[in-house]
Amino acid sequence: MSRLREQFEAMAQHVRDPDAHAGPPGIEARRLKIYSDLVYNNLDGLLAGGFPVIRKTLGDAGWQALLRGFLARHHSRTPLFTELGRELIAHIEAEPDPRRPWLAELAHYEWAELGLQLSDAPMPAHDAHGDLLDGVPLLSPLAWPLAYRWPVDRIGPEHQPTAAPAEPTLILLRRESDGRVHFSKLSPLLYRLLELIGANPGRSGRELLLRLADDAGQADFDAFLHDAVPMLARLHAEGVLPGTRA
Repeated sequence: MSRLREQFEAMAQHVRDPDAHAGPPGIEARRLKIYSDLVYNNLDGLLAGGFPVIRKTLGDAGWQALLRGFLARHHSRTPLFTELGRELIAHIEAEPDPRRPWLAELAHYEWAELGLQLSDAPMPAHDAHGDLLDGVPLLSPLAWPLAYRWPVDRIGPEHQPTAAPAEPTLILLRRESDGRVHFSKLSPLLYRLLELIGANPGRSGRELLLRLADDAGQADFDAFLHDAVPMLARLHAEGVLPGTRA
């Protein structure tokens, strides 16, 4: 059994990194190559569709190097194929590319669409007709406000920045009832509001808006509130704020 285990381990090491590991003795190189190519091609097929911008931006050689490095050095913590995208992000974060400092954020941005499509997060109990000002507004688990240091929505083969802009890129992902994921840009103020709602499950909408007005240096709260109410109504209509907490 120990001999068989050694052979399995040698085979696994070879298919993950055929250049560094010769594989089990007694198996001709042609046969070993079939297995290593099969593993790589399956991984490529699983990931290429989820990261089309990265695939195109890196080109054939860069994409292959990324996947080869992922196979050789990253130890995944999940057996689920649907989680491979997050494992690739973890690999990129663990081995940052100094030529492409935006790569990990771009990978997360590309993964997020599939991540939200596959999310099975339950909707908490809520009152769909609750008062968003006097009640405690609920941020839908199917609405993700995301903040990136790099302009991930514009990076591609023709735009690969070398310095991060002064302002972050703020994006809202929300899943429609038909399963489609909708992307929209957020203003810093709206992103901060959604951040406050998500982080404060016990404070009313009015309290959160008062905090937001103070953060923004808005002394006239009544005028600020007048402008904020239609914004809350729009977020409710879009399902970002499905109602108030029960």
